[in-house]
Amino acid sequence: MKPDFSKGLIPAIITDYYTKDVLMLAYMNEEAYQKTLETKQTWFYSRSRDELWNKGATSGNTQEVQSIDLDCDQDTLLIQVVPAGPACHTGEVSCFFNRVAEKDCNFDASIIEHLAEEVEERKTEGVEGSYTNYLYDKGVDKIGKKVIEEAGEVVIAAKNNDNEELTKEVSDLLYHTIVMLANQGVSLDDVKQELSNRFAKKGNNKGDRQEITKW
Repeated sequence: MKPDFSKGLIPAIITDYYTKDVLMLAYMNEEAYQKTLETKQTWFYSRSRDELWNKGATSGNTQEVQSIDLDCDQDTLLIQVVPAGPACHTGEVSCFFNRVAEKDCNFDASIIEHLAEEVEERKTEGVEGSYTNYLYDKGVDKIGKKVIEEAGEVVIAAKNNDNEELTKEVSDLLYHTIVMLANQGVSLDDVKQELSNRFAKKGNNKGDRQEITKW
C-alpha cells in the first residue's frame, strides 16, 4: 500500500521510537517519501522554500527511521524515528512544547522508557553518590539480591492489602529489574520484542483483539 499523493503534499507525523512522544509535523511529496524510504532518514518538502529538505542535514539533528505507518485514508504518515538531537529549530526536543490545555494528570506516560535511558547512561557517565552506579560496581549478585528482596516485599504488600505500599514496592522492583537488564546488556526493546512474540491474532477479522497465547 502506498500513500496517495494525488492531491499533492501529505502530512507526516514524526514520533520518538522509544518514548512515543510526538516530535514534529511536516509535509512530504512523493519524492521526499521515496528519499525517506531509500536513505532511512527523514526528508520533507518545504512549502515556504519550495524545495526538499533532509532533517538534520545542516544541524546534525538527524532522524533515523524505524517504521512508517499509513492511515486509513492513505493521506497521512506516522513515522517513528530515533532522533540524533532536538526536533525543533528552537532547540526543544519536540516542536509541541507550548501546552495550552491539560487534563489533571501529573505523571509521565513514558517514565519507564525515561528511567531505562537514565539507568543506561549511568553505565558510561558515572555520577558520584549515584545508587545506580553503586549497584553497577557491586555487580549482578548485589543487583540480583535486590530484585529478589523487592519481589518479596511486593508479595508482602499484596498480602497485607496495602495498595499504597504495593505501588511503592512494584516501583522499586521495576527500577532494580531495569538496572539488572542494563547490567546484562538487555534492553527494554528486547523485552518488548519477546512479549510481542507471545501475542497472536485471535480470529481472522481486522480489529480483533490480541491475546497472549503462551500464558
